Amino acid sequence: MGKSIEKLKTVTRVGVDLAKNVIQVHAIDAKGDVIAARPLRRGAVLAFFEKLPACEVVMETCSSAHHWGRALQAQGHRVKLIPAAHVKPFVRRNKNDAADAAAICEAATRPDQRFVVVRSVENQAGLMRHRTRELLTGQRTALINALRGHLAEIGVVAAQGARNAYDLKRLLKDGGADEHGEVVVPACVCAALRPLGAQIDALDATIAAIDKEIEAAVKGDEQGRRLMTIPGIGPLTAAAILSTVPDMSAFSSGREFAAFLGLTPSQHSTGGKERLGRITKMGDRYLRKLLVVGACAVIRHREGHNDALRRWVKSLLERKPLAYKVKLTAVALANKLARIVFAILTRGGKYDDRPVAA
Repeated sequence: MGKSIEKLKTVTRVGVDLAKNVIQVHAIDAKGDVIAARPLRRGAVLAFFEKLPACEVVMETCSSAHHWGRALQAQGHRVKLIPAAHVKPFVRRNKNDAADAAAICEAATRPDQRFVVVRSVENQAGLMRHRTRELLTGQRTALINALRGHLAEIGVVAAQGARNAYDLKRLLKDGGADEHGEVVVPACVCAALRPLGAQIDALDATIAAIDKEIEAAVKGDEQGRRLMTIPGIGPLTAAAILSTVPDMSAFSSGREFAAFLGLTPSQHSTGGKERLGRITKMGDRYLRKLLVVGACAVIRHREGHNDALRRWVKSLLERKPLAYKVKLTAVALANKLARIVFAILTRGGKYDDRPVAA
């Protein structure tokens, strides 16, 4: 027992494979020799690390990783989080918890490895607010589609979109009568579908309350106010960027940040021949969606502006094929918006919307 405790004092790095109840550790010393490789019950993890000297603890960025990261940092350990995709190449043969922990420990030794910053509870709360809003928005969309589908069965057809759903809800509230007073929805159908309308109203109120919280938080943040000067970036997108990427210095350039969001072309190059395909769609899907939606808004309302960004958008629309020029331009503009975000957060200042001289 004494010898094992003495060996634990020589540990310099520990790879941790997280799970709900059983957590695998892989501890090595400065020479790379394995000191301990064992599974631990959830309640015994902190007690195990209390026996170790201050060392480097490496984990995958999975569920509960930030919680354990904060707990181990409080004990004096240096915690590093690695994206799961960067660990997979180091797994030897069969996949199991012990092999995963060893692979995590091995991946941390690579000089070009990328690490994720351990998030604070406040930062995670900001992200949870966005995830909650996204979930509620999806539920509202499902209810609206159900309402449209049921009313279509009796010949009441409405166009797609949340705004058009309000006309359907008004029909239910008015007893099935349209603006001319003609009853188009029978009373029995109104009674059957009224719960859907009530659920949509409740979700609308909840989403509006979350939007107010996000807007108030981002307007009180100096970086958020500067981000909102960029065309196509409102309170929701600005808050999502600041919550998802609290430290923009982790990226070396704006192109690297755009690549992190999956807005750069995928490469299939070989033999010195460069072949670029569609965008990779890697990284954070939520941020990418917000930037593309914001880019579509810039394209839709480009008239009446003569700044450099809108002029670039207009020239791009003229060069792209007619069939899908708007979608191509929106993705290209989202890439450019990501680069502008990087420049503003790393160099300071705000977006310059002065008109370009003729």
